[in-house]
Amino acid sequence: MAGYVSFELPDEIQQKILEVFDLARNTGKIKKGTNETTKAIEKGTAQLVIIAGDVNPPEIVMHLGPLCDEKGIPYAFIKSKAQIGTIIGVNVPCSAAAIIDAGEGKNALKEIKEKIKKTK
Repeated sequence: MAGYVSFELPDEIQQKILEVFDLARNTGKIKKGTNETTKAIEKGTAQLVIIAGDVNPPEIVMHLGPLCDEKGIPYAFIKSKAQIGTIIGVNVPCSAAAIIDAGEGKNALKEIKEKIKKTK
């Protein structure tokens, strides 16, 4: 996916993103998987989207970044599907996920959105 990833987020920011997704999973609402994430972006309900950097073939998730850009939704690439699967509470790797309601992670989500904007 080297040609598709337009920026690399530092590990520290990736870790904070995963922490916010964990909080949202426990106290708010998230969407799991490429299809649910795509629908949330299209509806404009996604607040933050994560996409796995190790999806093969990359065409499975290639539409998510441009769609997020079109809708003005921040997104970030996370190193692996396994990391996303673990943090969203499923026992299988997951290609993408979206926060719909950050729950107790609302302030942290705001901070992460700013960091992502500065990185792009």
